[in-house]
Amino acid sequence: MKKLGMSMLTLCSILGVSAQEVVWQKDIRSSTQDFLSQVTTTIDQQYLITGSSIRPDNNQPASDNKKQNNGYDFHLVKLNQQGEEVWEKYFSGKNHDFLSATVNTQEGGFLLAGSSYSGKGLDKKDDSKGGSDFWLIRINEFGDELWQKTIGSAADEETRAVIQTTDFGFFVAGNVQNSPKGYGSKDVLVVRLDKNGKELSQLILGGKGLDEVEKMIPTKDGGALLGIYSRSAALAGSGKTEAGSSKTINYQPKTSNNFGEGDYWIVKLSKDGKVEWEKNFGGKGDDHVRTLTLTSTGYLIGGESRSERSGNKSVGIEEGTDLWLISIDERGEEIWQKSYSFKNRDVLMGMSVIAGKQEDGGGKSKGILLGGYTQAEGRIENDDETFWMLYLDQNGNEQWRKHVKGESRKKEERLSDIKLNRDGSIILAGTSAEELGKENWKIVKLGDKQVDQLIEKQDIKIYPNPVTDYVYVELGFEDLREGAFEAEIAVYDMGGRKLETVKTKNKITKINTQPLIQGAYLVVVKTNDKTANAKLIKK
Repeated sequence: MKKLGMSMLTLCSILGVSAQEVVWQKDIRSSTQDFLSQVTTTIDQQYLITGSSIRPDNNQPASDNKKQNNGYDFHLVKLNQQGEEVWEKYFSGKNHDFLSATVNTQEGGFLLAGSSYSGKGLDKKDDSKGGSDFWLIRINEFGDELWQKTIGSAADEETRAVIQTTDFGFFVAGNVQNSPKGYGSKDVLVVRLDKNGKELSQLILGGKGLDEVEKMIPTKDGGALLGIYSRSAALAGSGKTEAGSSKTINYQPKTSNNFGEGDYWIVKLSKDGKVEWEKNFGGKGDDHVRTLTLTSTGYLIGGESRSERSGNKSVGIEEGTDLWLISIDERGEEIWQKSYSFKNRDVLMGMSVIAGKQEDGGGKSKGILLGGYTQAEGRIENDDETFWMLYLDQNGNEQWRKHVKGESRKKEERLSDIKLNRDGSIILAGTSAEELGKENWKIVKLGDKQVDQLIEKQDIKIYPNPVTDYVYVELGFEDLREGAFEAEIAVYDMGGRKLETVKTKNKITKINTQPLIQGAYLVVVKTNDKTANAKLIKK
């Protein structure tokens, strides 16, 4: 049986001093090779850890042996803010199923997106379309299934990313291999869905070679930005559209040429899933995009580079594979680019941008937090195969870097994801291997006073707002300790009538707004010595 354990960490600083402390660490142990794909900060500031595992036999109730699968399953563990397990879930087909990406939804709950090699059976309700398919499962906040969908063709599809759009629908991005109507050996497939999982359109884009999407983020205008690792040349000709009875399939050839062996290929999609612009960034060597994030001026692109100064790469490399960051505006034009090195092969896995306080410029990006790990290539350093963090100012200038170590050193410690929380704390999630083929999940929560000082604080936050069903009220009073206070949350109509009162000892409280009619309301929070209020809009 898998066990959750807690241990202490030490932080080793390489450059500079940052006031960090370990809040907790969780180790989710396994006797097999488990894959951790993502940590998702939930709407109520808890943590959903997702990946793929082979479910142990002794984790199955005797009465439920019929659901046992010997292959990989979707594996989810939800933790509260203290790192304690809230629930654990598996979703199983009869073959291998790999969970790649998760997004928390505005309405509460999550959409899981992965790749399935399974036909109908166990938890999977649809037949295989052929080869591997997209497998999407919508769940509520307790992990219960709401709906699921299988999307695919006779070719092999693999899921890589999922986002929710401003209309509560979804974009799901992945790759399709050797598609008869595709452009190269591997193309990018983007599927647009409504909030109930109805397929609206598909987009297939690629060049004459291999193109793999690595990351997708939502844009402010309701569209999406794709980060694609491209080993393709541009193709002549224009796109085409196939209109079906239930969905539209758009085909878009790559129009920008590579500078080298592999490039960052950045594609901006409109809210209806059509290409608005595309850009290539690279040198003569191999450059592999990994992650994207929004900034106050546009977007930040990050990955690894083996290219010296060449192509449109204006920075060199120190040793092996270095980190390469590019800041671009909303039209894809470069603002700046920088490189960083931990020596050997540096792998970037996550990135967060910190928005400043109102008095510091109101929402302008104040800093950039990167997370990843380093693999040895040739010479082995002391801190190879260990989680690291790198903190930059808004212009990409390095401020400090740190390695994060456990109380016992493992052979392989590889970060999968890093998240910066609204309270200034940091979650790092990855795998830690005692021996080859036994990758435990390792989740670390850090408190950082310097980062916390940069983040804008509000006495009260309400989300989602506007709201349809349930709203979360978050108290931002800095001197409140969880469970050591009592607050009263009251909802008033605009005529001043008190409609609902909730007493709480939690910083985040869930309130049911279903009885309220459409309109504006005032939420007032009172503690022993503080009062705050905010407007709530009921749709």
